[in-house]
This record gives sequence, C-alpha cells and structure tokens, in this order.
Amino acid sequence: MRFASLYLRTVALAALILAGSACQSAHKPATVAPPAPAPALKPAPAAEPQAASEPAQAPVEKKQEESTAEKAASPEAPPAEAQPQSDPVSDLVAKAESEYQTGMANYHAGKTVDAKHNFDTALNALLSSNFDVRSDERLQKEFDRIVQGVNELYPGGTAQEAEASQEPQQKSEPAPIDTTNEIAPSADAGTKAKAEADLKKTQSDLPLMMTDQVAGYIAYFSGHGRGVFERAYARSGRYHDMMVSTLKQEGVPQDLIYLAQAESGFLPHAMSRVGARGIWQFMAGRGLGYGLHHNMYVDDRQDPEKSTRAAARHLKDLYNQFGDWYLAMAAYNSGPGTVQAAVKRTGYADFWELFNRNVLPRETKNYVPIILAVTIMTKNPSQYGLDSVVMEKPYDYDTVTLDYPVDLRLVADCIGATTTDLQDMNPSLLRLSTPRTGSFQLHIPAGTKDQFETAIAAVPPDKRLWWRYHTVHSGETIMALARTYHTTAKQIEEANHLDSPELEQDAKIIIPVAPGKHPGDSATYARHITRYKVHKGDTVESVAENFGVSAQQLRRWNGIRGNSLSGRRVLALHLPISPSTHDTEAASSRSKTKKTETASTKPPATKSAEIERLKTTKAETAVVHHKVKSGETLYSIANLYKTTVTALKRDNRNVAVIRPGMILTVHFAR
Repeated sequence: MRFASLYLRTVALAALILAGSACQSAHKPATVAPPAPAPALKPAPAAEPQAASEPAQAPVEKKQEESTAEKAASPEAPPAEAQPQSDPVSDLVAKAESEYQTGMANYHAGKTVDAKHNFDTALNALLSSNFDVRSDERLQKEFDRIVQGVNELYPGGTAQEAEASQEPQQKSEPAPIDTTNEIAPSADAGTKAKAEADLKKTQSDLPLMMTDQVAGYIAYFSGHGRGVFERAYARSGRYHDMMVSTLKQEGVPQDLIYLAQAESGFLPHAMSRVGARGIWQFMAGRGLGYGLHHNMYVDDRQDPEKSTRAAARHLKDLYNQFGDWYLAMAAYNSGPGTVQAAVKRTGYADFWELFNRNVLPRETKNYVPIILAVTIMTKNPSQYGLDSVVMEKPYDYDTVTLDYPVDLRLVADCIGATTTDLQDMNPSLLRLSTPRTGSFQLHIPAGTKDQFETAIAAVPPDKRLWWRYHTVHSGETIMALARTYHTTAKQIEEANHLDSPELEQDAKIIIPVAPGKHPGDSATYARHITRYKVHKGDTVESVAENFGVSAQQLRRWNGIRGNSLSGRRVLALHLPISPSTHDTEAASSRSKTKKTETASTKPPATKSAEIERLKTTKAETAVVHHKVKSGETLYSIANLYKTTVTALKRDNRNVAVIRPGMILTVHFAR
C-alpha cells in the first residue's frame, strides 16, 4: 500500500521547507549545570531566536498557541475583531473530501494512477490524524463513503486494505500533567521547612530551589496526588537507565528525566487534551522537527528511546536559546515563542521574575514548580516514604528487522508470547500489525529471535497479515479448527502438507485464514437478546472479544461510539450461533424457555439446564481443563470442543468474561 509512504514523504518535505536552510548545531555544550538563577536584573533586549534552535513549527504549540505570545508582546495593541473558531473535525472532513473529489475527477479523465494517489491521500488524512475515525460520526461517515466509492472503482484494492487496517488502535491514557496543572496547592510551614531541609541534602545537575509553589506540590504529591506519584515512580524503573544514558550522551542534565515523570508518569501512550503524545509529550509538528514521524500504523512519539533522544535535543536547543534551564523547561511546555515574548515584554530573562509579573500562561507557571517538586521527592525516597515501592524492571528483548507487514497475533503464535507482551514492548505501534510499507524494528522477548525467524519462514510473506499458528490441544480436529478460524479443512491440510486428518497433541500447525476472516469477524446471531452487566475495566473491544461478536455489531446494537463503556450498566447483545446441530438445538431450547437472559448475573433456565444434563448423560463424555489463550472467546472454545457457550458458562460458575491464563472446565461428547 502506497499512501503511508507517500504521506510520510510529503510531510517530511513540508518540514524541510518550513525549516529552510536551518540545521541543528552539532556542538554539544558541557554537561555542567548552571548555578541557580541570580536575582533578576534588567538585561539588554533578548535577541530573536536563531533558526538553528527552532525546528519546524507545529500549527499549534504544545498547550499554548503562538498567538498568545504575540498578545503578550504587544499588550497595547487594540483587540482584534473576533474570528469564528475553526472546527478541526470539519476541516479534516473537508480536506479528505476535496482530495477524494479530485481523485474522482482524475479517474473519469483516465488518469487512474493520479486518482489512486488522491484516494490514498484522502484515506490517510483521516486515518493518520489525531482523531479516531470511529469517535466522531462525521469522520466515520466520510471514511465509509470514500471506502465505498473507491471499492466500486478498485475492487480488492486500496480502500479495502485501508478498511482492513482500521483494526483496534492502542488505547491512549490521560497525561497526568493535565490534572496536576489544574490545581494550585499550598503547603503549611512545617511541610515547607522539611522540604527546605531535604533540598539542602539533594544533589542534582539541575538548579533546584524552594518556593511556596514547589512546597505546595510536594504537599500535593504526598497527599491527594500520592497514588499518581507512586505509580509513576515505580514505572520509572522500566526506562530510567536508558533515559539517563541518552540524556548524558546528548549533553544535557540527567535530572531532566523528572520532566518526563511530571509530564506523562512514564506512560508511553499518554495523550494530553491538546494532542501531545508519549512519555515526553510531543505535539505532532514539534516531534516531526526532531525526527518523530507518525502515520496510521506507527507514532514515534510513543517510542521511549526515539522520543527521549528527541526531547534531549529539543531541550538542548531551548537552553542554547535562553541560557537558563527554568526558561528552557517553560518553553518546552508553552513553546519558545511564548517565553521569548514574555522576556521581551518585561526585559527579564528569569523564570521567577516572569512568574511574579504574571506574564506566562497559568499552566506554564505551574509547570516548573511541578518538575522541581517531583525532582526533590524522587531524589529523596526515604524522606518521602518511597522505599517500599516496587520498581518495574526494564524489558529484556531481541530486535528483528522486518521488511514485510505482519500481524502481532501471528508473531505471538510463533514465539509463545501474548499480543499484550508485544504491544508493551512496541508502544509506537498503533495497531495489531506492523506498517504495510518500509522496514520496522520489532522488539520480541529475549531469546526468541531464532524461534521467530524459523516459524515465520513457513508462512508466505504476503499472508503474514492474516495466517496464524495454532498449538493443537487434546481432542482437537481439523474440522473444529476450520470452523473456529473461518477456513476449510482442505486448506489447513494443504498448508501443512498433512497426509492424515489426525492431529498430534501440542503440534503447531499453520492456519490459512482468509483476509478479513479472523475469528469472530462473521457469525450468525441468535434472535433473542442476552443482557450483559458491565464490569469495571470492560471496553467495547473486550466484551465483544469475550462473546465472539464483532465490536462493530456490539456498537450498533447499543448505539455506542468509540471503545469506552463509561456510564453504561448493561449491554444488549445477540450471541453467535454455530452452524452445528448441537448448537442449534441448544439455542432452540434456550429460546423456548426464556426470550432474554442476563449474562454473568443469572444462571441458565432450569429447563434448558436439564436438557443439557440429559444430553451429556446419553453419550460418553470427557472432561478437560482448558487454559485460555490470548484471542480466544467462549464461542471459539465452545466450537473447539463441540459444545455450547451455555454449557461452558454452566460448568464454570456462569462466567461471562474470560482472560488469558484462566482455566475452564469443559465437558464434551467423545
């Protein structure tokens, strides 16, 4: 698929044009922290920022538009006439629609190559934006319309690939800095005195000082904000050594790591309210200026190693521009233009002077004290009761270079891992697959590289987005696997060169899944409604997976947009029906006894349970204990053992939600 690579080249070219002939200085300043700021003096007017220290600008600076800086620089200017607010979703739809219409015109003019490029660009504009297409009806409607239109012109081509790529994205998490910045805590005299005593014993390569604001945030993180602080502190163990090493290599203070702790709590998927992403909270434009690209498959801002190096270089540029680490941190938050304007307006190149004169945005005034509070507390763990916190360990992984796209579920099958493990090791991946074009450095558990390369070699490169590996369990048959994976027994036999339909236990076999037919993608649904009580932590995707229905169907049945179930108490759904007689009879008996039932809250109807009991006593039965694997559902497990979802629930305390690693008791007829 061409649109991702074309889009990246286009964005990269735009960045080069914006940057002009500017280039980053190769000079590394000495890693010696400057002394704490002296009392502010009226300096000479600050020079304009040099091009070399300012990468390509984003349309909107992180948490503060550049227009704010212009207003601060010219307070006497008459108020501008109010301009109507732009709607970013409408603008995005208009951009995609314009490109789509251009494509249609080119297609009907016989320029099919140009038309396909236009269609690729239109789809990529929607899918690679900061918006989830499924989160807004206007975006979803535009996406569906373009896909339908292009499919009519190119059956099996670009649009179908794009639609297939609209699989579940990694879920973003709120950036802690947004919440912390909203409060202005205060500290009593005792807390401040203790903090001042701790500060005297603290060694740091950043200048540290104590103010009422810093003491207030220490009090907050010791009280109401304790949970957030401790979780971030524990998570820092996963990245600390890598980040400190990178900051040292780039010639900046190593204690700048606490800026990341304050920003994101070391959450790679953290996203702020204005769209800043990753551990170091880069906006898209700013990140691009430091080599952090993003498209619909990968966002480098969520790559801990790449984003740490980018942040170090950006902070070094800001320090070279302002000559002060406090101002550099303030500029990291609100943009260098905002800080430069405040310096010009007052004539003071000192953060605390600008703080007292109230010429910085409120969130920027809070930002530096927050980082100082985090630094003082983290560097004094005993004094702040952090000794008992269990630190997370860094990931130990191998790296494989892929020049082909692959589904993470297939990778997990090859090495006996879970997709969750792989997503945690590769947080820059936005979906359950690697990019369609170019190469990608995939992290897999340490010691599994040879195993992966041997296993993946048996799957044709053009099938690695769809085919799967399966470990054979006792009693499994080719027919059962064919039903589970929506394929045929003949295709399984041919892919594995099997001479006999018999399967050996624990053998690994290739499953040739047809494109778009992953387990749970299609099914016949029961007429009666099953009601499911929503539990804490449930999402549309997790509930759909556990019941063997598609997330799209679950949303349609319940009028839901997106993946969140916040505020929902009960979901209505229709259970999938196996085409086998056994399941059909069970479904019939259920519908006769009761039209609706409540999953996870009510046992099966008495008559239905009796029917199931009589059926199992008339035939020779076997009992197995099945360990749930990643991706399995109650429906797929029932199919595997030729039983029913109702029977599985009955034999397992009416379970409704299953998780990898759970052990299920399964009764089935031999």
